[in-house]
Amino acid sequence: MSAPRPASRGMLLALGLTLLLAACDDDDGADVPELRPVRSVLVQETAAGETFAVSGTVESQIEVDLAFRIGGRLVERPVQLGDTVEAGQLIGRLDATDEQNALRSAEASLAAAAGQLAEARSNFDRQRQLFERDFVSQAGLDRAEQQLTSAQGAFDAAEAQVAIARQRLADTELLADAPGVVTAVGAEAGEVVQPGRRIVQLARDEGKDAVFDVSAAMVARTPPDPEVTVTLSLDPGVSAQGRVREVAPRADAVTGTIRVRVGLIDPPAAMRLGSTVTGRVHVGGLGGIELPASALTSSEGAPAVWVVDPETNTVALRPVGVARFNPATVSIEYGLDIGERVVTAGVQALRPGQEVRLLGDGS
Repeated sequence: MSAPRPASRGMLLALGLTLLLAACDDDDGADVPELRPVRSVLVQETAAGETFAVSGTVESQIEVDLAFRIGGRLVERPVQLGDTVEAGQLIGRLDATDEQNALRSAEASLAAAAGQLAEARSNFDRQRQLFERDFVSQAGLDRAEQQLTSAQGAFDAAEAQVAIARQRLADTELLADAPGVVTAVGAEAGEVVQPGRRIVQLARDEGKDAVFDVSAAMVARTPPDPEVTVTLSLDPGVSAQGRVREVAPRADAVTGTIRVRVGLIDPPAAMRLGSTVTGRVHVGGLGGIELPASALTSSEGAPAVWVVDPETNTVALRPVGVARFNPATVSIEYGLDIGERVVTAGVQALRPGQEVRLLGDGS
């Protein structure tokens, strides 16, 4: 075998030096810890239990049917569905011809009765003076007194008839008894209406309710006086708090649901009557800690999480007690304190003491 040539020896020497330098570089890099990016959350106390949500509508706390106390032909109804009315505003008017004629007749009868009363009183005074002078007998004075009594009774009856006629005339006009909004109409101009028939339904400006039809099971699980958060279905940013004001004593025979009225506390103007709303109530108010299920790993066969040291940005494996597993979250019973930071993504590639880089805002 021939000896290597000088050129070949040089090439072998250069290759050996290159491998040696690469090995030195690898050894130096092994001393530099890997800065691994992770996502994390701060441990916060959350309300345990369940949140129920149900749809409903906004209604007035007080809705009344406005109707005439007498019958007649409706000649005017100046308000329409959805109109806002003030107290004392005209709602409807009946044809008042008969009532006006009845008032004139009653007033004429009153005038005649007043004349008869004045004549009977004058006659009685004259008979009394004559009786005191012994010009008439006691029987004559008694007759004059009886005539005065009869005339007074006729006058009082005529006066009462005038008051009745005036009231019937006033009843031909239907006025709003309080401010509110017209939510329904029951008769149109030209119709003959009977006493008590609804002309309009008025929702008074005395508070608003969110009305829900709730299952009996939900009612049974809800505490006696829960706080309800009510939001507009079309704009969840519009919300108001409420308290249960009324629960129907029995379920609906058809749907099996129970009607619940929630009184709204200072509802915003956008929460108008008839608006569709969503009510939410939380059941089971004990505090707890919930983490995303992705934060959970294991240590020696037991549940654990990676906790980030805020000063060094290094992680340590912490055993924890799990109270309940949910599809997306886990409820932690012990092992963590409020305010600590826990890794939620990348937990399988971490090692104790490893420095990490928090992605996002780390909230």
